[in-house]
Amino acid sequence: MSERDRFLSEFRGDAIGSVSAQSSADEIFQNEVLRPILKLQNDLFIASFHNYISKYKRDFYSLSVEKKIATIENAIQKDIKFRNALKGMIIALFTVEEYTLYIKNSSSLNKRMMNMLIERLKNQVQLFEKSVVD
Repeated sequence: MSERDRFLSEFRGDAIGSVSAQSSADEIFQNEVLRPILKLQNDLFIASFHNYISKYKRDFYSLSVEKKIATIENAIQKDIKFRNALKGMIIALFTVEEYTLYIKNSSSLNKRMMNMLIERLKNQVQLFEKSVVD
């Protein structure tokens, strides 16, 4: 294991969620790799979405909570450029071994990654209020 890989594994910490003998490979990857990275990168995701709002969704702050949640979903699902930037923030913290596992099943893992990120941002929608930004 390279110095970088060792550092990343230690820096991210332990798995989040249970992993058992019945867990699928994707579920293991999700709990051992994706969840710790999403938790670690949370502040960066919040800042990134604030930037997205200021550039592309100026009316965001006047929307109802339901419409804000829909905007979060749409931004990540439909704006490919934004989605790829977020994906890069996650993949950059993979070890080489994790990246090798990821590319074998990237389609399924990308769906998991983005769905988890959408839920994370939706659960923190209160951080996307105008008063919080000012």
